[in-house]
Amino acid sequence: MSGPLIAVFDVGKTNAKIAFVDPATGQETWSARRANEIVRGSGGRELDVVAIEAWLLESLRAAPERERVKVIVPIAHGAAAVLVDNAGARLAAPDYEDTAFDEVAADYSILRDPYSQTFSPRLPQGLNLGRQLFYLQERRPDLYERAAHLLMYPQYWSWRLSGVMSTEVTSLGTHTDLWRPHDEAYSQLARARGWARLMPPMRRATDRLGTLRASVVAATGLDASCEVACGIHDSNASYLRFLLDREREAFTVVSSGTWTIVMANRGDLRRLREERDMLANVNAFGAPIATARYMGGREYEAIAGGSDVPTLSGVGDIVERGVMALPAFASAGPYSGRVGRVVGEGLDGVGRASLATLYSALMTSLLIESLGAAGEIFVDGPLARNPLFASLLAACVPAGSVRSFTQGGGTRVATYLAGFPASATPIAEPQTVVPLRLPGLLDYQAKWRHRLEEKP
Repeated sequence: MSGPLIAVFDVGKTNAKIAFVDPATGQETWSARRANEIVRGSGGRELDVVAIEAWLLESLRAAPERERVKVIVPIAHGAAAVLVDNAGARLAAPDYEDTAFDEVAADYSILRDPYSQTFSPRLPQGLNLGRQLFYLQERRPDLYERAAHLLMYPQYWSWRLSGVMSTEVTSLGTHTDLWRPHDEAYSQLARARGWARLMPPMRRATDRLGTLRASVVAATGLDASCEVACGIHDSNASYLRFLLDREREAFTVVSSGTWTIVMANRGDLRRLREERDMLANVNAFGAPIATARYMGGREYEAIAGGSDVPTLSGVGDIVERGVMALPAFASAGPYSGRVGRVVGEGLDGVGRASLATLYSALMTSLLIESLGAAGEIFVDGPLARNPLFASLLAACVPAGSVRSFTQGGGTRVATYLAGFPASATPIAEPQTVVPLRLPGLLDYQAKWRHRLEEKP
């Protein structure tokens, strides 16, 4: 048997992935992936945590060299938490896209702490975790009153694996309405409603909570000495890899997936605007991060409508003809509440993919400018693998070089989160992107922005 491996368990809104990472080489040695589903539970629409867990255990059981895994690092999306009773039974794992949460929006809004204290914008459905809890407390007291513990989503998984409960600040500080970043304390709302009392002790993302439950060892064949890290919010994991080397520098991270999230290190929180879906995320060390975002993955799918690959000629044709996608194609972001539309006709599959890519670059550049972001811009996730996105973004931002991770890049932060020396892991260097030189692109961008200012 060779050296140790780290298992990274990444639960996104759309997909879940388990991967083994070798900290000595910086290489991913094995992985498995599944598409996530939403189920009907006793509390309404719920995350299918039962199916995800069954898949995880089966995948680990079949994985090669599983006996080398020494630490499991859970990573998960935001706006999600699980209520558990005293016996450890799951009571509710709400899906933040459940429209039932809008039924209590008016009553809930009265209770929220001021935006200036939480930097959590008022969001639709259950994107504010506090609204999910308020709904359950008011509409499903039969469920809520049995709750003994409230686990943020990454820490739900670290608990399921280790049996140790914890809370960690990156998920708590993700537009939940439950945290005041400057005070490093629970919000008045969280205390007044009794939610803070349900939170387990605070731990650092890098803390090892303990070894695997005996039942997990039996189900997977992993070594009984394998430990479980506390875990972290997914976009913060992406951001952390850059923060480790550049804490005192200005830089911007574009983290993509279901959401496209723009985070400006050393950004000015005074630029944040609640009505534009701007917020302060909280990094792994507890500091607020100026953030803007939109539901980029969902919007891309809505515009592209398929799996075609964008082309330079396709983008050029769109710019020349003036075909435009105008937001919003999902229920969040700076233009939430508007109905997305395409101005212009006659696009085939490649044309729609090209339009979706151009739209993504235009929206992302708009968010970068709204934050007043400075320094290098790092693109991570699916958009980094799009053949045109990064070069289009580089052409659309007025300043700052764009760099892109076309492959990997997350192994060093996995090493850090697992408690190994991050400096010992080879660094995957991002590629510097050459701005796309396309006649008429900047004029097109100006016209697109002008259309955004028109009344919908």
